[in-house]
Amino acid sequence: MSRTMGEETLQPEALLSRFGDQRILVIGDVMLDWFIWGGVSRISPEAPVPVVEVQKESRYPGGAANVARNITPFGTTVDLSGLYGTDPNGELLSTTLAECGIGTRFCVQDPDLQTITKTRVVAQHQQVVRIDREKRQPISDRLVHALVDQIIPVLPEIDGIIIEDYGKGLITPTLVASLLEASRGQDHLTITVDPKPGNPIEWRGVTTVKPNRPEAFACAGIEDLHRDEGVDPLKDEPLLAVGTQLLEEWSCEQVLLTLGEQGMLVFRRDLSPVHLKARAREVFDVSGAGDTAIAIYTLGLCSGLAAEVSATVSNLASSIVVGKLGTSPIERDELLEALEREFSQGVPLA
Repeated sequence: MSRTMGEETLQPEALLSRFGDQRILVIGDVMLDWFIWGGVSRISPEAPVPVVEVQKESRYPGGAANVARNITPFGTTVDLSGLYGTDPNGELLSTTLAECGIGTRFCVQDPDLQTITKTRVVAQHQQVVRIDREKRQPISDRLVHALVDQIIPVLPEIDGIIIEDYGKGLITPTLVASLLEASRGQDHLTITVDPKPGNPIEWRGVTTVKPNRPEAFACAGIEDLHRDEGVDPLKDEPLLAVGTQLLEEWSCEQVLLTLGEQGMLVFRRDLSPVHLKARAREVFDVSGAGDTAIAIYTLGLCSGLAAEVSATVSNLASSIVVGKLGTSPIERDELLEALEREFSQGVPLA
């Protein structure tokens, strides 16, 4: 990225040190990701399906908890706010979160909830099947207020909030309205959102909303005429119209639109959209790439970077994680190496 002479910069190591100074709260739908790794050498005689011989199993924080997991490698203080059950998988999730260094004092475990669990069977570097365990049920106002009441007293101590909506019922208009009302006057606070289409949330007052392309068109109620056509994003008129419309409707400071293999588009008030090309050399698994994107983008904003620069750093991080299998987070050394290549003269500050 080019920069203007005299512009203040940070060396990549100093930027990551700033990441470590932040305190971030992630609130959203919490899940347990379970991976079964194995090999396939034959087809089942019972049905035309592969027989997977299990070699190992692993479990990770999933959903909003995976966003939090992508923040922990930088020494950042990260707390998670969400709901899950007291069932065996809920206890496993509690253990997994603790092992990852994710704070859970703003989480609520309830015996009436089933812990959402996604089990993926992976063989020869390919996902064979995903098994979802979840019981869809409305979240009671009692549980919503229990979460918000825990968060409000610590808002002055928090640098950033990430609202992660996976459409499982936690992110309601009531919760968001209560949270944004409590955040008024907290001028230091950065609030970013990963939205879910069809959820009628009023996002006015947040810093950034980050939909992907299908989510953006769904939220705007516009048909995507150029999907899978590879049109230059800066010449894709429907795409540009969607970003501009959402920026106005949501009345936020930025819309960060993630485009998969086409990178990202940053929409800001009174400025032209900025396109950042994807940087991935090889894509093995896109699971969790959006979680990495919003985690690193938020850390960048909280650390004093402008939206375009934060998006560039986020884009670099996402390009690394899609080259890994499973919901693997970005590691500090990986991002440091990428930053040193990208910003040879230092990372420009806002």
